[in-house]
Amino acid sequence: MKYIYLDYAATTPTDPRVIKAMKPYFRRFFGNPSSLHETGQEARRIVKKSREQIARFINAEPEEIIFLSGGSEADNMALKGTFYQTNINTPHFITSKIEHHAILEPCHFLEKQGAEITFLPIDKSGIVDLDALKKSIKNTTVMVSIMHANNEIGTIQPLEKIGEIIQQEKEKRKKNNIDTPIYFHTDAVQTFGHLPINVKNLPVDFLSASSHKLYGPKGVGLLYIRKGIKIEPLIHGGEHEQGRRASTENVSGIVGFAKAVELAEKEMAQEAERLTELRDYLIAEILTKIEKSHLNGDAKNRLPNNVNVSIEGIEGESMLIELDYFGIACSTGSACSSEELKPSHVLSAMELSPEIAHASLRFSLGKWTKKKDLDYLVEKLILVVNRLRGISPLKVSEKIN
Repeated sequence: MKYIYLDYAATTPTDPRVIKAMKPYFRRFFGNPSSLHETGQEARRIVKKSREQIARFINAEPEEIIFLSGGSEADNMALKGTFYQTNINTPHFITSKIEHHAILEPCHFLEKQGAEITFLPIDKSGIVDLDALKKSIKNTTVMVSIMHANNEIGTIQPLEKIGEIIQQEKEKRKKNNIDTPIYFHTDAVQTFGHLPINVKNLPVDFLSASSHKLYGPKGVGLLYIRKGIKIEPLIHGGEHEQGRRASTENVSGIVGFAKAVELAEKEMAQEAERLTELRDYLIAEILTKIEKSHLNGDAKNRLPNNVNVSIEGIEGESMLIELDYFGIACSTGSACSSEELKPSHVLSAMELSPEIAHASLRFSLGKWTKKKDLDYLVEKLILVVNRLRGISPLKVSEKIN
């Protein structure tokens, strides 16, 4: 039976070239980077080299890169580390309603610790309301956290414009002798290695990324922290990662992350162009061949590999299960919330009805996706839709009303 993987936004298969680069660091160069003997120092050298390589990729300084376990820990560290560092009684955080749960849940946690949280609305294409952001900022606002691109609908946020608003607030505070810093964090887990990122131009103070989203190994990621910013560690112990994150470094994982970055640097532009063409082809095929199907998210301002559609009258979970029978792996939203029976919080924030939100599927394309795979998907999706609509107690037209 065919097997077609279309869930690259959830995780990517590890590139064979990455696995090859990692192998020596499981057995031959397995040392602890904190050890003083040669085996440990070899591990220390490769971690240093990997940090430098990844830093160059986003035009950062090596000391601005902190290695940790992945995007969720990076998000938690940015938010909680800032909260515990500030001396304000009720620090104010601003984020959006469509952030990953790795942002939303820490925000709910921090509310219980005494923080004030503002969740910004979005428009129907998934773009954050910039006027609402301007109005939400207070003298006690310590962080704005807006993701680079949404993991479910693929919409890319206007980080430059958001950064301009935050910069204006910084200048205003300086003029009024308000010494409370305000920081800008972005969850770039879906864009790192897929879209160009230059932190010298991108106005962010913190940036989260994860290796397994760009064909690297699971269990390793990074948090970029702009030079000069102090942050309270979440994990205390040894003086690893400049004293910001205790725990013996995942040497083989870091090597794999760096190799994935090296490959992305060479292949990213061409791959983005290829995936954009496939993405637009798949969108057109679904919307023209399946009645009452709708694209979710911005049609153009979206990730090169993201296709999120709602097909009226059918639950997304039912379509997913039927497609899996045909060997097609996709998603109804974020993999981190795949056990939830509630409609996607992202689609709900876009004010889609619960029926339409429940009728969504996400197809995320990747390095090994071919046009013939998409043709097979569309062929089987039409069969699935026709069968499920045929046994539905309600007609599609009734679903609309």
